[in-house]
Amino acid sequence: MQLDVDLNSRELKNWLKLTQVPNFSVSSLKKLKQKCAVGLPELFTLSKNSLVEVGFNHKQIEVILHPNMSILDVSLRWLNKAHNRFLLHFDHPSYPSLLKQISSPPPLIYGYGDPKHLNNYQIAIVGSRAPSPQGKENAKFFASRLSECGWTITSGLAHGIDGMSHQGALLGGCTTIAVLGTAIDKMYPRRHIKLADKILQNNGVIISEFAPNSPGRPEYFPRRNRIISGLSIGTLIIEAAIKSGSLITARYALEQNREVFALPGNIHNPMSAGCHHLIQQGAKLVTCIEDINEEFTQLILPAPSKKVDESEKNMSQSLASDKLLASVDFEITPLDIVAQRSGIKVADVMSQLLEYELRGLVIGVPGGYIKLGRK
Repeated sequence: MQLDVDLNSRELKNWLKLTQVPNFSVSSLKKLKQKCAVGLPELFTLSKNSLVEVGFNHKQIEVILHPNMSILDVSLRWLNKAHNRFLLHFDHPSYPSLLKQISSPPPLIYGYGDPKHLNNYQIAIVGSRAPSPQGKENAKFFASRLSECGWTITSGLAHGIDGMSHQGALLGGCTTIAVLGTAIDKMYPRRHIKLADKILQNNGVIISEFAPNSPGRPEYFPRRNRIISGLSIGTLIIEAAIKSGSLITARYALEQNREVFALPGNIHNPMSAGCHHLIQQGAKLVTCIEDINEEFTQLILPAPSKKVDESEKNMSQSLASDKLLASVDFEITPLDIVAQRSGIKVADVMSQLLEYELRGLVIGVPGGYIKLGRK
């Protein structure tokens, strides 16, 4: 996606140079301009003595006077290699407005897709990398239904809840945005490369603050969480341990004055402990998408892409009174217990539950079946 800007402009090159300056951020640049009337254009024209006078240290001065031009070349070559790539600096008109409001916005955003979607109304959905079957289903379901309502779903492309949220958003028909914790040219995890391709094929966006060829570091993943929450009006947590990246995202959302939602779960499941902690701390308990939508009634979302027809509504009503389905819990229910509760022979139970599994109503797991909730 070639933007209306000279891709090799001095302004873009200055931002690429700025990212090389150690311990110097967008907020540092703002302070420098307020105190010394030195903005980005002037910064790279100052002499060594002038840089000392305005407060730069030796390492910073060396980078400002002698930036690594090969790093610039790598970024610009990546950008110009394909038509669906973009590179936004903080002052670019397409830079997402919500992200500008956070305390540490990325100076540059590398991306694939159409950058205009970064300004869509977004709900972030994050959670465990190793969720329960019910957690996976909840992520997919909530993402799908929120997407149908016109929300753009934002997550981190990770295993577990993140990946299921992107898949659900694709089913819902609206845009989904993936924020990487790696260099823009290194899709991670590798098993989600096909999912990443599908996101882009369906009008989605994939972004990273890390330049091409940047080495991976463990701290990059929690760092990218501030971008996930920063792009979003609200963040929904689905299955998270007390000490997890998802709770880091929730903390960022609170610091950014954004809404935090949490899905409750089984009190015996450690993956629900983080959600329960958030609810105790004031996050909104969510059981259906209306719990989220009612917080944003002032927003005008894009028209829903899907509508539930009358036959689907009637099917849902009949399932609600289904004796066999009612005999399956939202936790693992042994086959003999299902048969006992429903009064149906085991062979018939197995046959009907297989049909229900194909329809996405239950899932077979070691030890029995779990009902997949629909809210």
